[in-house]
Amino acid sequence: MSSNDSHRSSQGILGHLHPVLSDLSGNPYPYVPNPPNCKKRASVALIIRIQPHSSHWPPDQDDGTRLGYSIQDQLKAFFANSWVQNGDPEVLFIKRAARSGDRWTSHVAFPGGRREESDEDDKAAAIRETFEEVGLDLKNAIHVGNLPQKVVTTSWGQTPLMILCPYIFLLTSHAIPPLKLQPSEVGSTHWVSLRALLSPSLRTYEHADVSDRLARQGDHLARFFLRLMLGQMRFAAIRLLPSESIYCSSAPAFLPNDSSKTTLQTPSSNESILSKAKQALQTWWLSDHAGSANLDRPLLLWGLTLGILADFLDLLPQYQALRFWSYPTFTPLDVRFWVWICSFTFRRRKLKELATREKDRLLIPPPAVEEGLDSIAVPKVAHDSSNTASRTDYGSTKNDQDTSCVRTYYGSIRPNQKPSRSSTVGVLLEGYWVVIRRAVVLALIARVVVGIVVVWRLLRWYRRRGRC
Repeated sequence: MSSNDSHRSSQGILGHLHPVLSDLSGNPYPYVPNPPNCKKRASVALIIRIQPHSSHWPPDQDDGTRLGYSIQDQLKAFFANSWVQNGDPEVLFIKRAARSGDRWTSHVAFPGGRREESDEDDKAAAIRETFEEVGLDLKNAIHVGNLPQKVVTTSWGQTPLMILCPYIFLLTSHAIPPLKLQPSEVGSTHWVSLRALLSPSLRTYEHADVSDRLARQGDHLARFFLRLMLGQMRFAAIRLLPSESIYCSSAPAFLPNDSSKTTLQTPSSNESILSKAKQALQTWWLSDHAGSANLDRPLLLWGLTLGILADFLDLLPQYQALRFWSYPTFTPLDVRFWVWICSFTFRRRKLKELATREKDRLLIPPPAVEEGLDSIAVPKVAHDSSNTASRTDYGSTKNDQDTSCVRTYYGSIRPNQKPSRSSTVGVLLEGYWVVIRRAVVLALIARVVVGIVVVWRLLRWYRRRGRC
């Protein structure tokens, strides 16, 4: 792409970005209360800046457009600047620090973290965590609004972990103070252009280990069995091409550990084979965590963070989330085949649902999502004519409330409210995890049947050979 084409592409995105941010500021997504037996909440910050073009560099002094104005007026004044209209919008990502035993080690994410008791609300948690992790004070930025809150679960949708609350912030100055990375939390930060995030050429896949989510902590036998039977899951991903990156040199994993490569003696052939076998086994066991801290490893955006980004990009006209998203599946061909068979009608139904979503303006509850962005069934909101508040059936028994798929009460959403925009990815994934579980069971049954048939045929062949 030539410089003129990229410049026109940035201007086209900016033309949509202003009205989208204005709409978000005036129409916030509803608050999602915690499901039963789950008190944790976490917040992340989707931070946007405008990178100036070399031919339209902004003045050094602050124009003061934010002081004393409403958010709508601040956005209008900011996007009226010439350097903004000719700039390139970018989003800030972090790569989490490499930590042993952390399932999110070295993952690409937005700045943010768990809400604490001292936080006034979910937005305050996003502001505090961002300052602690990267040293960026969002109190001086425009708080544009929020994105759909999500119920994060694990163990195939059986166990709720937390409510994830994404917030959008816009930096109005190009002169951002140097970021201060927290070594124990952040390995690096990366500014990525929206043009790169929307580019089809950067679509790829990430293969993730599912055994550490399904097996209990420390149950290595169950994890080994799951890895052997199910392999890995394949998720849609985006390969990030940062325009600016900062690495935390004080992080433990900043320099590669090449002590294994430095030896005073040449190993024998047997030692070399054993070493390679041990390394191969370790790589297989660590799966997607193996080498995740390497600086030369591609930066892949996937999972929950990709889902949040897709919710935002889907608000931009002509940039549908479906263009860079696909249903998660497994790497073994037989399991993938059963997933395709079991989800065939499901996928067709979801496409029809999306086609009528805007036409009918349905009120769709915020989705519950797995750590890898695999949705579980969300409750159906029933409206009682005698009560203006919506209600949700949690189940007929206490056991249903505790162990079934996560159910969330949406009492704050009223039937006479203006229908909320829904998450495209959330709509597509709602109920998909039920299909995945069914497909896995059928695949395992098919393997057992095939194994029994093979053993039976071998026994018959052995007996016939013995008689001869």
